[in-house]
Amino acid sequence: MRYLGESAALLTSVCWTLNSVCFTVAGRRVGSTTVNVGRMLMGWASLLLLHLALYGSLFPVQVGGARLGWLAVSGLIGFALGDAVLFEAFVLIGARLAMLLMTLSPIFSALLAWLFLGQDLGLPKLLAMVVTLGGIAWVVWGGGDHENHPHLWRGILLGVGGAMGQSIGLLFSKFGLAGDFPPISANLIRVTAGGAALLLYFGVTGSLRGTVARLRDGRATAFIGLGALTGPVLGVVLSLIAIAKAPMGVAATLMSLSPVLLLPISHLLFKEKVGGHAILGTLLALAGAAALFFV
Repeated sequence: MRYLGESAALLTSVCWTLNSVCFTVAGRRVGSTTVNVGRMLMGWASLLLLHLALYGSLFPVQVGGARLGWLAVSGLIGFALGDAVLFEAFVLIGARLAMLLMTLSPIFSALLAWLFLGQDLGLPKLLAMVVTLGGIAWVVWGGGDHENHPHLWRGILLGVGGAMGQSIGLLFSKFGLAGDFPPISANLIRVTAGGAALLLYFGVTGSLRGTVARLRDGRATAFIGLGALTGPVLGVVLSLIAIAKAPMGVAATLMSLSPVLLLPISHLLFKEKVGGHAILGTLLALAGAAALFFV
């Protein structure tokens, strides 16, 4: 199918928009750690059943050591670390601003491609990075909406960490998907590794029982379940199809459209002020991110 990768990348943005809204609502009720653990458990169970239905086995056991390593590390970085800090950013500064910071992911992807894949990083790409950073800065400070936000800087740092985790995770996933390995199998390995790391961490620190107990909040659990369906299951499978079937830069750019989709949602659902500077700054940041891979 022509443009399969590009179509998957666009649908990924839709999924991540829904996913970010669900996890923001749930996180403000039960905390970001409970959201992270809950959505990993729900996503893992869903992926096991999906893998069984499609391939006749619960887990891709004939995966090979090298591929397993790439995908497991991708899951550790992308899910256990990157998403953990992103979810906290959702709680602190909201879905719209946190997802805008995720437009830094193409910048990190370009830097990683330059460092590890030998791809060019000339002056036009550097200028595109400056445009992206300028757009983000305009949104954050242009209208003064966030001047008195008590957690602004912490939320920004966490959002930047989420973008970096996504880019590193995508790079390792690209290595793990080599040879047309099925994206659903790859995602199951990633979720298994990330979920196991989270459970081990919370188990060792003695906070697992309290974290899981907060899932008794039915409203929060419903939002976590919907977010798990649109995030670790549909969203991530689509993102893996995108990076397997489309150039990494094009895929990363199209998967970064969530901030635009979140502009009306944040205004209507979260009652955020979305002025002209926020709209123009968001479009500027996305234009810079897109230009990064077409210059």
